[in-house]
This record gives sequence, structure tokens and C-alpha cells, in this order.
Amino acid sequence: MIINAKKFDNLLIFESMSQRQIIIGDVHGHYNALQSLLEVISPRQDEQVYFLGDLIDRGPDSAKVVDFVMNSGYTCIRGNHEEMLLYILTQEIDAEDWNIWLYNGGQATLESYNHHIPTEHIRWLQQLPVYLDLGDVWLVHAGVDPDLTLEEQNSSQFCWIRDEFHAMREPYFKDKLIITGHTITFTFAGVEPGKIVKGAGWLGIDTGVYHPYSYWLTGLDITNKIVYQYHHENKKIRKLSLEEATVEINPLLILEKRFKK
Repeated sequence: MIINAKKFDNLLIFESMSQRQIIIGDVHGHYNALQSLLEVISPRQDEQVYFLGDLIDRGPDSAKVVDFVMNSGYTCIRGNHEEMLLYILTQEIDAEDWNIWLYNGGQATLESYNHHIPTEHIRWLQQLPVYLDLGDVWLVHAGVDPDLTLEEQNSSQFCWIRDEFHAMREPYFKDKLIITGHTITFTFAGVEPGKIVKGAGWLGIDTGVYHPYSYWLTGLDITNKIVYQYHHENKKIRKLSLEEATVEINPLLILEKRFKK
């Protein structure tokens, strides 16, 4: 195996030339930030790029993001925002359902499509899997319910779960690392904007590209354990070792928060 040593912001990182697995956190319609991040990562044609869902809503360019990922050959799983859009488009809804979606970023998505979402985009979103098993890495948007088998779960857990998953004291899988988006990392106690969070057998990499407290979009090269990030407000780029970028959370604090609800 060929090894390259690169220096970036005074950090010497060793990168293997083997095929990388690259995982991108929640994009939320920020097309320009995504393109800037991918330019830094520079994935080769033979390398795998995976998106953790929530391509749409909140940001200004959901239509462009979906079109790009759909036609790129990259792989994407379904997030809760794709779930909401498909529910709005395929189910009988009332004014409350409509307004909830609009409030949670749907208005920006509609505007990006000029109020007409192409059938090919809808069909592509419908076929997105709710998780991907990559062997020693398992991708899902939100997490899993630790009290249920995979067969007992569906998109309600895989796209929406939070506290039950984050409060796990033991890994769900003995031989797989779960990587998620969905929950912005700075919402965990003591975690600064842009940091990745680590729990029992899982990593969370949604760093809140749309949120003014953060603005970071994250890509993870899990093969070499390198974190790439782009700040869409000040255009800052940074590249860190996974160890340097990660904060381990205390599951007891999650349980405490749940009991207070």
C-alpha cells in the first residue's frame, strides 16, 4: 500500500492510496458548500461517497443538491426530511401537516424547485434505502432503537430516533460502527460547533451546515480516519484527524435529559 504524508494547517496526516469510503453529513440544500467540500476531499472515480440523508430543506438549493447526488453515481440513504417530503406528496394531509413541513424547511425546498418537483426526483427519493451495511461500518440517518431487532424497526426509528439511541450504554453491533447524521452535534452537552460526537458504537457527523451557531458541513474519510469540513459562511476549510475532531458524550446526560421531559 502506498502512503502519502500531507501537511494541512500544521497537522501532518498520513493518507493511504487505497480506496476511501467517504461519508457526508446532512447537506440541507447547501449546494455550494457541498461542492466546496467535495473539491477539498477530491474523491477519485473508484472511491465510494455516501450521503446520510437530509439533502433537502432549510438551505436555498435543495433541487440542485438532489439533482447532483442523483446523477453523480454516489449513494444516499433516506433522512427524516426526505420522509416528510414524500409524506406530503403521497398522503392525504391537512393544513397542520403542510405548515409543519413548510416551517421545517419545506418552503425553501419548494422555492428551489420553483414549486414543481420533477417526477424523476420523487421516484429517486422513494427508492432511497433507510440504512446501508458496509461491513464494519453501518450507515443510518438517525440511529436504531437499542431495544428492538433490525427486523422490528422501520423508517420511524431509522430516520427519526434520538435519545433512546444516543443513551445506549453498549454498542448495538459488536462488529460494526454506526455513523449517523440527523442530530446536530453541538446540541449535545459540552460539544462545540463543528465537532463530531462519539457514543457507544456510533459516530454523529451532522455539524449543522444551515445553523448560524455552526455553519459547518462535514465529510468523513472513515478509511483513513480524517475529517474534512467547510464553513459555508466564512468559507473556511479545515482537515482534522478523526481523534482530534471527536468528542465522546456521556450517555447518562442523555438519560437525565429524557427523565426531565
